[in-house]
Amino acid sequence: MQYAIKVNNLKKSYNENQVVKGINLQVKKGELFALLGPNGAGKTTTIHMLSTLLKPDGGTVLIGGVDVVKNAKDVRKKISLTGQFAALDEGLSGLQNLMLIAKLHGYSNKQARSIANTLTQSFDLFEARNRMVANYSGGMRRRLDIAASIVTQPDLIFLDEPSTGLDPQSRIQVWEVIRSLLKLGTTVLLTTQYLEEADQLADQIAVINKGTIIAEGTPNELKASVGEKTLSFRLTKPYEHKKICSILADQHALSVFEDDDPLVFKIPVIETRLANDAIHTLLVNEVPLDEFALGEPSLDEVFLALTESKHEEVVR
Repeated sequence: MQYAIKVNNLKKSYNENQVVKGINLQVKKGELFALLGPNGAGKTTTIHMLSTLLKPDGGTVLIGGVDVVKNAKDVRKKISLTGQFAALDEGLSGLQNLMLIAKLHGYSNKQARSIANTLTQSFDLFEARNRMVANYSGGMRRRLDIAASIVTQPDLIFLDEPSTGLDPQSRIQVWEVIRSLLKLGTTVLLTTQYLEEADQLADQIAVINKGTIIAEGTPNELKASVGEKTLSFRLTKPYEHKKICSILADQHALSVFEDDDPLVFKIPVIETRLANDAIHTLLVNEVPLDEFALGEPSLDEVFLALTESKHEEVVR
């Protein structure tokens, strides 16, 4: 098996605060691997160590078989990094930004213009290529930033929360850009807080929390880890949360999670029979049900179950 990234027991501390606590990862060539976790989980610190921006306190990282500490210069020739904020010159046009980067990498003016024109076409920026970046929307800037990261056609791209702060339409456009990179055979390591983003794009996901990998697998494997199905139900009127949770925990050992809507609840279930039992129990106890449905679990349930998020889980 050929791996684009192999990480063994990676560690990083700031003073007495251990931010990354012995992470192990293996990323196959040509796949999109997502690091999923909340703010402060250690995602960006991990990316910075893998991309040679930070020196690890312990452990080893191999990028394409090359050690990031011993041979950082060689590693940088293989990779590109796009951070959370676009690293662009707002006083230049989109075309000029790409040409500048190409020329800094040794391309002639003619070659740089050809590369820049091709990239603006590929990233749906051709009509705006001569417009100043200061006048670009957030989605356009992010697409241009990713385009800039592949001027040299790297083997591996690190995308650190690439859609943070974007509106839904711009986020979808960025997803299409990322998919186009994968079609070219580029390996992508993506960090994100967006569960839907990981679900849509990732071949493999590692869930990171407080500097530790707490779960890893395909999106479907992670969903299956909390239950084969999810029972969702809506109440006709507010009802005591603790009582609902107590009823289902005591009689069926089920965990209940709140939705953004205070009248909606979700329950991961191992098998369909448990969903039927849960609904029957709620009705017997005169819980005011309006509607219910059984479907596939989302990564939201996975993340809540794995991180034991107390602000989302209904207190028993």
